[in-house]
Amino acid sequence: MIPAIEVKQVYKHFDTVCALSDIHLEIKKGEFFALLGPNGAGKTTLISIISGLSLASAGTVSVMGYDVVTEYREARRMLGVVPQELVFDPFFTVREALVIQSGYYGIKHNHDWIDTIIHNLDLTDKANTNMRALSGGMKRRVLVAQALVHKPPVIILDEPTAGVDVELRQTLWNFIKQLNQDGHTIVLTTHYLEEAEALCHRVAMLKQGKIVTLDSVQNLISHTAHDNPGYSVRLRLSPDILPPKLEKQVISCVDGCYILKIEDYFQIEPLLALLRETNIQILEMQLLQPDLEEVFVNIMRKNELELK
Repeated sequence: MIPAIEVKQVYKHFDTVCALSDIHLEIKKGEFFALLGPNGAGKTTLISIISGLSLASAGTVSVMGYDVVTEYREARRMLGVVPQELVFDPFFTVREALVIQSGYYGIKHNHDWIDTIIHNLDLTDKANTNMRALSGGMKRRVLVAQALVHKPPVIILDEPTAGVDVELRQTLWNFIKQLNQDGHTIVLTTHYLEEAEALCHRVAMLKQGKIVTLDSVQNLISHTAHDNPGYSVRLRLSPDILPPKLEKQVISCVDGCYILKIEDYFQIEPLLALLRETNIQILEMQLLQPDLEEVFVNIMRKNELELK
């Protein structure tokens, strides 16, 4: 089966700076995929090459089987990109901007799909509003709408929820999840790792222009749990003291809360019983498990040490 996106041996140099080094990546059709990494890791550079906005110094990239350089017209029709920056034309209304965007792809009589996008992104009451009169969050919704107007099978979202409110985030993800269920391939970059954990099937993590890990979210979290077996429990107590028998389990004390290491769930009841025996009341309690954020921090830290 032809992959949705295929990147082979891609390098990108800016004078003496190597922004991308030997990138190999294959994203399957219908996949929800995350590109993660710290600022300057090369995520946006890679997206620019995939979308045809920048040329690779070496290597090849294809979208739905079409080479982004030699078959750029077909490749760009297959792709919708939501950029990180707020780019808009201040002279048109929301609906006019979407009609014009349809025209770029030679699509006529696209009003029904435009109405669907406007409705799903909660832009109905802003459809006839001039773009320059919109808030930053509303402009970002329009950027998403423009990326979808030609019904691309592959959608790239570069930090789509950066600086937006909770309502937009929920509206956007509900719509994007539905598109993914309908068969669209979604590629996401985000600094909100809980989004990637909840939405994505696989994750590639970049550091200084290189892919340092590529695996499913589940496998990455499982490997972290294997390397650091057990769980931890967060407790806020009254009075703010800990029985001596529990002091060996203390990992840290942060913001007045004790973080205790436990090997499994069976240790919770004896812990609670000991607190009851010593007349210590639990004000707050939270079971902590490895998540994608912990995986990300560990991998970035380990890679930093290897580079040194």
